[in-house]
Amino acid sequence: ISLYGPGFKLRKSMNIVIIPARGGSKRIPRKNIRLFCGKPMLAHSIDTALASGVVDKVVVSTDDKDIAQVARDYGAEVPFLRPPELADDYTGTSPVVRHAINELLALGWPLDACACIYATAPLLQSEQVSDALRQLEQSSWDYVFTAARYSFPIQRAIMQTDKGGVVPFDAFGITQRSQDLPPAFHDAGQLYWAHYKTWLDPQKHIFGANSHMLVLPDYQVQDIDTPEDWERAEMLYKLIEQKVQP
Repeated sequence: ISLYGPGFKLRKSMNIVIIPARGGSKRIPRKNIRLFCGKPMLAHSIDTALASGVVDKVVVSTDDKDIAQVARDYGAEVPFLRPPELADDYTGTSPVVRHAINELLALGWPLDACACIYATAPLLQSEQVSDALRQLEQSSWDYVFTAARYSFPIQRAIMQTDKGGVVPFDAFGITQRSQDLPPAFHDAGQLYWAHYKTWLDPQKHIFGANSHMLVLPDYQVQDIDTPEDWERAEMLYKLIEQKVQP
């Protein structure tokens, strides 16, 4: 049960992290609380946020009571359960974060900056959480989010035809030298910081001209959608842990 309720006031506004963690994962069942390198996947994101030194509260948005209990066990709060219409396979991240922010405001939480960290971000480091917030606070960016550089020029991609042949994705780009092509980046799917009012503004988009990338090294970026992804992510996690140990 949350300590915060209607009418509760704090002396200062809070920086919080919202972690979306629904219970209906299909490709890897119970993915958000399955053990990853010895503890529930969700716990890694909670620990990273709390260890950053810049986060006052971690809130998990879930529709699942088991996930809610794991979240509380590792120091997060679950002051509400997410409604079913926001826990299907088609709802994007922004509506979930907006719902969470509105719920917290209704409970009297004095919000400032709000981050979304995915439940499946065990490779994210706590210093990157604080670094991204610092970049947000010292600038006029709407969002600061984690990204990664494509290892191969996307302008030289090829596609397979229905008959099994190939065609260039970009007929001009494929004729250019790799070193002459501008680098391209992709969302790392880990961390997104913004002021809470920015999250609530539908005209401000995460991937817009007024957003800024915190570029991560390749070994810290791994989608976790299949068993093979999971295995590779665990190997990367162990390598990172060895690297950061004194």
